[in-house]
Amino acid sequence: MNNKTLFISVAAFIGVIFIAAVAMYKSQQPSTIASDKLPALERVGAPTKGGTQAKVTIVEFFDPACGTCSQFYPLINNLVKKYQGKVNVVMRYAPLHKGSDDVVKMLEAAHLQGKFWPALELLFANQQRWVEHHVSNPSSALAGIKTLDVDQEQLEKDWQSKKIERTVAQDIQDGQTLKVRATPQFFVNGKPLVVFGYEELVTLIEQEVAEAY
Repeated sequence: MNNKTLFISVAAFIGVIFIAAVAMYKSQQPSTIASDKLPALERVGAPTKGGTQAKVTIVEFFDPACGTCSQFYPLINNLVKKYQGKVNVVMRYAPLHKGSDDVVKMLEAAHLQGKFWPALELLFANQQRWVEHHVSNPSSALAGIKTLDVDQEQLEKDWQSKKIERTVAQDIQDGQTLKVRATPQFFVNGKPLVVFGYEELVTLIEQEVAEAY
């Protein structure tokens, strides 16, 4: 057997192993959430965007320091616009990066002033200014949020409050219940995105929209 034939054989073998591994991964991932865990998807007062009467709900567990979350943000916005009135998005906190637990508290404080979305967009657009080597700098993030039209004194008070601490703790606990181990993690009408990817997410949303409408 010459080197070329050996290389092709090895490559083919690796390809078969990869396909088998993907198939096994898919088979091990639940396509739905157990009924007793469904309440973990919801939290009253969580930031939302889209149709208030929408029949398709995307729940996203995110970390503002997550680069992939930042990349997906405009894509999610486009999907909400594409399916206007039919789809809404619910944002849940999953501060997996070091320092992000304080940053999501600041986002929630901005949310109390009706500024969640501007604050999130600002943080995503300027990630390189407050995230370094996957570590969040809460002081820099707060400085950015304060450039928005917010009551700065109230913002400072709120993000350090027990109320917001409990809110973030609930999201973290719910994420653990739903086995959220990376961000962004999406659930569409209670169905987890089994294989991560934008096209896979679009397919899942399209299926749910078709069934609902």
